[in-house]
Amino acid sequence: MAIKTGVLKAVLGLMAICLAAYIVGRPLYFHLMEGLVSSASSVSCPSCNCDCDALPLLSIPQGLNNATFGDCAKHDPDVSEDTQKNFAELLSEELKLRESEALESQRRADMALLEAKKMTSQFQKEADKCNSGMETCEEAREKSEAALLTQKQLTAMWELRARQRGWKEGNAKSQSNSNAQSI
Repeated sequence: MAIKTGVLKAVLGLMAICLAAYIVGRPLYFHLMEGLVSSASSVSCPSCNCDCDALPLLSIPQGLNNATFGDCAKHDPDVSEDTQKNFAELLSEELKLRESEALESQRRADMALLEAKKMTSQFQKEADKCNSGMETCEEAREKSEAALLTQKQLTAMWELRARQRGWKEGNAKSQSNSNAQSI
């Protein structure tokens, strides 16, 4: 049994070593190969000798740190004047296009703002009407409550006077019937 556990441990250890070599070895292999290829290509490629005196026509994007990109964008003496004029015309057309797009965008924004102001004014008028109606209803409710209170007080006073003179609730029906018969 001890031999089997020893063999099992050895097999598991060997598998662990192979797995670790596979995981770590592949990226290490590709990294080393990339380093060898780049060092070989840098030796075979001559350096760029750009002796340009004009400013670059294109700016270098933020993410690029390659100085040769800026050199390639500089004025090339072999480029004809017509190409430079065409480039200037293209830039001019692009600027005009962007300006017209900006003006159109501004016009749309102004129209949207005007429409929003109209809607706000309309909603404010409706809100004012609603508030006015609510105030009118509230005033009418208060007046009716006051009139009801006055009427209840008046009814209570008349009922008190009637009770003082001998009136009873049961008599009211019989008195109304006798008054109806006498007529």
